[in-house]
Amino acid sequence: MQLHGNILRMTDSIGLINNKKLSMMDFKIPTMAEMAANGDSPEILFWVGCAGSYDERAQRVTVALSKILHHVGIKFAVLGTEESCTGDPAKRAGNEFLFQMQALSNIEILNAYDIKKIVTACPHCFNTLRNEYPELGGKYEVIHHSQLIQGLIDEGKLRPEDGSPFKGKKITFHDPCYLGRGNNVYEAPRKALEILDADLVELKRCKQNGLCCGAGGAQMFKEPEKGIKDINIERTEEILESESNIVAVGCPFCMTMIKDGIKYFEKENDIEILDIAEITARNNNL
Repeated sequence: MQLHGNILRMTDSIGLINNKKLSMMDFKIPTMAEMAANGDSPEILFWVGCAGSYDERAQRVTVALSKILHHVGIKFAVLGTEESCTGDPAKRAGNEFLFQMQALSNIEILNAYDIKKIVTACPHCFNTLRNEYPELGGKYEVIHHSQLIQGLIDEGKLRPEDGSPFKGKKITFHDPCYLGRGNNVYEAPRKALEILDADLVELKRCKQNGLCCGAGGAQMFKEPEKGIKDINIERTEEILESESNIVAVGCPFCMTMIKDGIKYFEKENDIEILDIAEITARNNNL
């Protein structure tokens, strides 16, 4: 099965990225086309997103979430090569025409498969699918992967293994703008961290007062304007002040910006950046 061409391929037994071994996989992820051909349908569609398909770091989040879904027995599928960009970057950059072209193309495919529920690990995809597709005819139940994980924890389907790998670690969570202030989702990712045997700390600016990583509004794809400091550098300074060993994130854009900030301060060996799905998978020995 392919997710967006040849970048990420998941076969029956092994995950590969650019012909490198990523992680052992003992299950096959079907595409919607394969399911439809067999007269079947999934409980939920996993919207992988551009980053989760093409970015090597974000691909590991894709694998982690796939493992979680399989572990708890949720029947899911992906669109594979039929999935394209939601149009979020185009819309934020001011190209409404391109956004609507991309959105309508996706909506046509989603509606053809009669998709009802979607999960995604990208808050940008989450926000666009949830809030902007309905007015174009795409009405679906859309959840962020942290909300899915919170629900699985509440249902008792995700229980940490004995001997947590995070025991004694100091962990902080960076709120993605499109997840937090954009959609008022604050507790779900924190719920996933509360069950860890770790010391949870909040950044100086968090939740409703959280500071952007600097990538939102299509800023990810352009050079910053002139100023005294890049936003991701200021955010990283707050992370360093928290003395955290691990920064938990819930967005591939945030992952990239904070990773660059940590690298700027040459703290790569001291601070690990992990997505909520990666933390959950590792804590459940997946």
